[in-house]
Amino acid sequence: MRTLITQFMATYKKRGYKPKTKKEESQIEEMDSTTAEVFNTLDESASKTEEWVAKNQKYIFIFIGVVALIVLGYLGYKEYVQGPKEVAATNEMYKAQQYFEQALEGQNKDSLYTLALQGGEGKYGFLDIIDKYSGTKAANLATYSAGMSYLGMNDYENAIKYLGDFSTDDAILGALAQGGIGDAFVQLDQASDAIGYYEKAIAHSTNDYTTPKYLLKAGITSMELGNYDKALQYFNRVKDEFASTEEGRTIDIHIGKAEALK
Repeated sequence: MRTLITQFMATYKKRGYKPKTKKEESQIEEMDSTTAEVFNTLDESASKTEEWVAKNQKYIFIFIGVVALIVLGYLGYKEYVQGPKEVAATNEMYKAQQYFEQALEGQNKDSLYTLALQGGEGKYGFLDIIDKYSGTKAANLATYSAGMSYLGMNDYENAIKYLGDFSTDDAILGALAQGGIGDAFVQLDQASDAIGYYEKAIAHSTNDYTTPKYLLKAGITSMELGNYDKALQYFNRVKDEFASTEEGRTIDIHIGKAEALK
């Protein structure tokens, strides 16, 4: 840094400029003094930094090493542990998901939901996958399916538990999970709690599938509580924004009932 100062001052002096008056000479001397002070300050700061680095370089290298190990460890975990774990969990869940879909479509629903939850034919069920593959995307999806299975079996407490543990940014599944909790609370005669979850489902995303579905359910539940003005707000939103949906095509019936009871 001192070398830089010397070079700067030498360059300045080589310009060959001579002051014409005492005032100019005084101004130049003042500028030289100020410039030197600035560079001296920078030089001192640089020296202190160099001293600090030299004194603490052992700790700096340790810190850099720890950060490098964390990054490499994370990448290794993702590549050699989490990746294979995700694949195994997805493969194991295939049969459970089959049982779940069959339960949604056909008869013997309780038996099929039980197989989906507990497993069958030597394959894991949703509960096993949640336990043995915790932290994977497959286990998270199994949590949703388990909650919906319990809802289908009228086990509302477990439905609320598992659907509440499910997390996703997916527009449809996220809304269905919140709405499923709302359905469970309706069956438990907790209408106010149900409306809260229907509203969460409505707010989760706006689409022609889940939004009018839960607006309608929120409106019907509001009517059961005698809150007809609120019910009309839900119903009118279906009419105004989702007229072409299944719910929209029959919404005038619900609006008429709410207005008659208001």
